[in-house]
Amino acid sequence: MNPLELRLKYKFRNPLLLAEALTHPSLGHETQRHHFDNQRLEFLGDAVLQLIFTEWLFDHFPKFSEGQLTKMRSGLVSREGLKIHAERLDLGQHLMMGRGEESSGGRERSSALADAYEALIGAIYLDSDYVTARRIVLTEAREDLENLDVDPPDQNPKGQLQEVLQAISPVSPVYPILSAEGPEHQKDFVAQVTWNGIELGEGTGRSKKDAETAAARDALNKRKWEASGFSSEPLKKKAANKKPNSAKN
Repeated sequence: MNPLELRLKYKFRNPLLLAEALTHPSLGHETQRHHFDNQRLEFLGDAVLQLIFTEWLFDHFPKFSEGQLTKMRSGLVSREGLKIHAERLDLGQHLMMGRGEESSGGRERSSALADAYEALIGAIYLDSDYVTARRIVLTEAREDLENLDVDPPDQNPKGQLQEVLQAISPVSPVYPILSAEGPEHQKDFVAQVTWNGIELGEGTGRSKKDAETAAARDALNKRKWEASGFSSEPLKKKAANKKPNSAKN
């Protein structure tokens, strides 16, 4: 076993899969030769990690809403979250990359480490099976899962809605006040939440803040963005942000 396999406690049947997972795209670009890299495995590993953490969260938080589960998963599969996993495995030191990339700090770069970790999980999945990949991921992520920041469901509907929508688009929802009726000391406010031209929900309250919170809660219940062709899956967001000239993008 090489040092990385010892850390993982997993021996690859096909060492070429491990080599592919550890090959940064800069190597082929610099040598101007056709060379495999870890981009396709990154694409696969991203989906495997999404499923592993989705399944774990679904099983461990049966009373949480989809919005709350999505927020928790987003933290687990974020670039910074995956970078931490890669650093625990000292993954940067095992990467094969171009000299230019290495000299510019590529072995410590968040994107390179996160991508390499996704590729590594994709390689393990192909070399073995989902059960094995899941065991390795959950064992390595045990500390993060035990210390997961868990907010009570529905504590902050506006924050939940912002998290879900930002997984699709950087555009933030806005909360126009539609009306304010009643005496000055006892007004009833009606707020609406809109996003990307879509009216997501409405709510009422004795203050603007309460009305906006009610509107966000209404939007989370109705999920009108899905009927308009949008999806809250981070995987789709990531795919949209990939460069068009790579096989995984």
